[in-house]
Amino acid sequence: MTFRVTVLGAGSIGIFVGGKLAAAGADVTFVGRPRVCEAIAATGLRLTDLDGGDDRVAASGFHVATEPDSAATADLVLVTVKSGQTADAAKQLIGRVHPGTVVLSLQNGIGNDTVIRETVPSCVVLAGMVMCNVVQHEGGRFHRGSAGGLAVADDPALERFVPLFRRAGLALDRHADLRPVQWGKLLLNLNNPINALSGRTLREELSERDYRRCLSLAQSEALAVMHRARIRPARLTLLPPELLARLLTVPDAVFDRVAGQVLAIDPMARSSMADDLALGRKTEISWLCGEIVNLGRMVGLPTPVNARLIELITAAENGDTRTWTGAELLAQLRAAKNSTP
Repeated sequence: MTFRVTVLGAGSIGIFVGGKLAAAGADVTFVGRPRVCEAIAATGLRLTDLDGGDDRVAASGFHVATEPDSAATADLVLVTVKSGQTADAAKQLIGRVHPGTVVLSLQNGIGNDTVIRETVPSCVVLAGMVMCNVVQHEGGRFHRGSAGGLAVADDPALERFVPLFRRAGLALDRHADLRPVQWGKLLLNLNNPINALSGRTLREELSERDYRRCLSLAQSEALAVMHRARIRPARLTLLPPELLARLLTVPDAVFDRVAGQVLAIDPMARSSMADDLALGRKTEISWLCGEIVNLGRMVGLPTPVNARLIELITAAENGDTRTWTGAELLAQLRAAKNSTP
């Protein structure tokens, strides 16, 4: 059986995941901006990874569109738009997608699946997360630049798609409750604004102690509000979240020795937030640091570090092109923290 898959959101993540499914034999339609669709239709796709994987899909091996009409016949819809576009993307499915269709949200943040479910309640809407970084190169090449696969909320409706994802090299890590994983990934994603403000690659940024100290401040603040809210984030690294936040502050030589997995990143990889700023797009800061600030308000704990990161990214979205050294950014975040009673 050939599964029909609609990818709603033809960005780096959507194209990589959809491209791997197309390479595994699925009939895939990418829905996105005309510029992106025209580009991949002209070049075809090359899908590589840091482990040496290299798949190619000719332009004839997939479809492109600017509207999700293909959702009407899709077996599976992958929603891979930025979190701020979720509501609009879900509305595009109304009147197109059939009841019972599996709609899988592969997005950062918390609650995107709820937004989709409220819009198309007749579908089987499931939360999911892509746990790796994807870098777009010229010529239709999309590269998985870090370790990680797909984490999804488990449901019997997923069972028939398991062989397809396995053939694609995208084994589904299924969870009865995905929320702890989402909160754990959000903790790691608090590095996105720091990386974007640094102007450096992820490997360069994480190799510098002052940038890691910035991330430790953001994570420690987040962990405090999660603890107050009785949220237990999943352990997604070799160390539990609390110990990782401490490890980030050690000298570079020590960090290099004990945290090799953290630095096992493609040397050219940057955060998706850095890519968004470079392209003049709005970022997902409200669904990352903003989640922590909102949770802090709910539980009565101040979150000045994450609030300051929001301010700096918002300034960058509005045209501030400054890049920050680790020492400069650390001073900003420490000042914000110390200014709160």
